[in-house]
Amino acid sequence: MEQPGSGAEPAGAAGDAAEALDRPLPEGVRRRVVALVSDAFGGLTVAELPAQLRQYARFTPTRRAKFAGNAMAAALEGDPLFRQRIGERLKESQPELAGAVESGAPPAAADPVDVAAAAYVLRPPGWVKLVAAAGEEALRVDAERADEAGRRELDRLREELAEARAQTRGETERLRAELDAARKEAESLHRKLRSAQSDVKRGEAALRRTQAEIDGIRADAAAQVSAAESESRRLKARLGETEAALEASRRAAREGRSVEDMRLRLLLDTVLESAQGLRRELALPPVSVHPADTVDAVEPGRMSPKDIAARALSETDPALLDQLLALPQAHLVVDGYNVTKTGYPTMPLEKQRLRLLGGLSALAARSGAEVTCVFDGAELAAPVLLAPPRGVRVLFSKPGVTADELIRQLVRAEPPGRPVVVVSTDREVADGVAKSGARPVASALLLKRLSRAS
Repeated sequence: MEQPGSGAEPAGAAGDAAEALDRPLPEGVRRRVVALVSDAFGGLTVAELPAQLRQYARFTPTRRAKFAGNAMAAALEGDPLFRQRIGERLKESQPELAGAVESGAPPAAADPVDVAAAAYVLRPPGWVKLVAAAGEEALRVDAERADEAGRRELDRLREELAEARAQTRGETERLRAELDAARKEAESLHRKLRSAQSDVKRGEAALRRTQAEIDGIRADAAAQVSAAESESRRLKARLGETEAALEASRRAAREGRSVEDMRLRLLLDTVLESAQGLRRELALPPVSVHPADTVDAVEPGRMSPKDIAARALSETDPALLDQLLALPQAHLVVDGYNVTKTGYPTMPLEKQRLRLLGGLSALAARSGAEVTCVFDGAELAAPVLLAPPRGVRVLFSKPGVTADELIRQLVRAEPPGRPVVVVSTDREVADGVAKSGARPVASALLLKRLSRAS
């Protein structure tokens, strides 16, 4: 290809076509050719450079060889004029080598790679043979170097193999000694294992005997713990009663009077009202009673004791509750949930309480008796927002205290002689309050009385 300003094609171009490489340049020769082109590149003007190489004109030789190596090799191969100019720069820089290559007798001491690179650039007759011979020489040198390196590597590997064999022999002897020691240790361990197995069997038998003894001890301990827990619950109940009595005493002391004064005053009021009620009931004349009047006899027109007994009320007659509440200073204590679950168990607890308290309020207003309704606090999931009705005291048992126990505490708090009526179907509650002097009545009796009132 003709470059601008380059003139006619050189005469040696036709000769280049006659000779051509049948294989790629050896890598060493190619690198040397690129280095020659890069060094000679700077002596050319931009106009003398092929178009594809002009962009590298300002690069340093090292950068040109690095970034434009392929482009320079292609231009050198395809542009005879550019190759001629590079050859002229080569003749100027290395005249002896260039002259020897062109004469076809390169010096024997010259580097075959330099000779092949100069022949590739200058293209004298027989240059292909020079390049091929240089390539073969380079390969031979590389092979010799590889052989030398291989021999050195082989010697090194032989030395390492000898050392490894020596180490292996030493390691083998050490391992054999360790193996003998391990065998002796294994035999000793086997003997110890057999002895240990015998000990384990004896220990297992002893363990079974000990386990049987422990099971017996645990059963006894469980029985003792159960008895202790029962005693603890009883003592806690007694402690709760004591604490309640102590709190009542403190409260009475703060109010300026003691519990005994209060009980005595209440008993005195009960006796006085009972005497007045008896006087009104018996219509006692203001005159004194004669001794003859005390003799028991049947007078004309009077009822006999048999007639009086015939008029006694039944335990299921609601009028019996009216008679009891008509006694002076009567105190009616109601087991709340016992009554509601007897009369209307399907209703929610809140509605059960409201219905019962409404009936008790009306009963308190009619009878004038003191009325206390007790509910079990264990049924509560949260504090109850409840306004007690007029004339009815509403109490919930504390945690750990049942409603039955709270009722017994209320009865024991009353002075002997005061009429106390307890409404509950619970046999245990009825028997307990009866021993304390209270009058138990069934829940059904109160329900009948409340239904009659409604």
